[in-house]
Amino acid sequence: MELHILQIGDVLLSPDIFTEMFCCDLDACKGVCCVEGDAGAPVTLEEIGEIENSLDAVWHELSAPAQSVIDRQGVAYSDVEGELVTSIVGGKDCVFTCYDDLKDATDGHTINGCCLCTLERACRNGKTDWPKPISCALYPLREKRFNNGIVGLNYNRWDICAPAVKKGRKLGLPLYKFLREPLIRRFGKEWYQEVCEVAEQIKAQEKDK
Repeated sequence: MELHILQIGDVLLSPDIFTEMFCCDLDACKGVCCVEGDAGAPVTLEEIGEIENSLDAVWHELSAPAQSVIDRQGVAYSDVEGELVTSIVGGKDCVFTCYDDLKDATDGHTINGCCLCTLERACRNGKTDWPKPISCALYPLREKRFNNGIVGLNYNRWDICAPAVKKGRKLGLPLYKFLREPLIRRFGKEWYQEVCEVAEQIKAQEKDK
């Protein structure tokens, strides 16, 4: 069965969200998605305010170059397309990245030299009550907002995430399940439940082919 764009509520969903497998493999990538690229993470004006409120809690964890960039231009800027994004250092690193060893949540082994988000870590440690920008949490899904209030979600394929695709396939973990928490954070539990129901319908249709 060929799947087409699906709409749930005010959200247009790429069929990849149901069919593609994904699970971040930090052992392989070390969180490099926070480093690679030519612009920061997309943010809203409201999120910029939240980041500024969190700044004191993470300032001591930021690199000197990152602190310098923030002092000069703030926590965000407009990219070449006029979109608001987090400030970056040296044309790549998000200013809120840091490097540290990380204990894997599944089996407790240590991942050495992983790129981490200081905003997310501060929230998890109870220093703030706001996590990282929703665009970061939703990755590899990218959100596009239309003038009529409709939101589009598309799967952004990136070669540095090849290990995540391999791990997702091994686990049989589709994108909509891997991103359960950020999708609920962004669109709500009821909306996510509808996503799960549609996914079950798709599975049933596949079996009946």
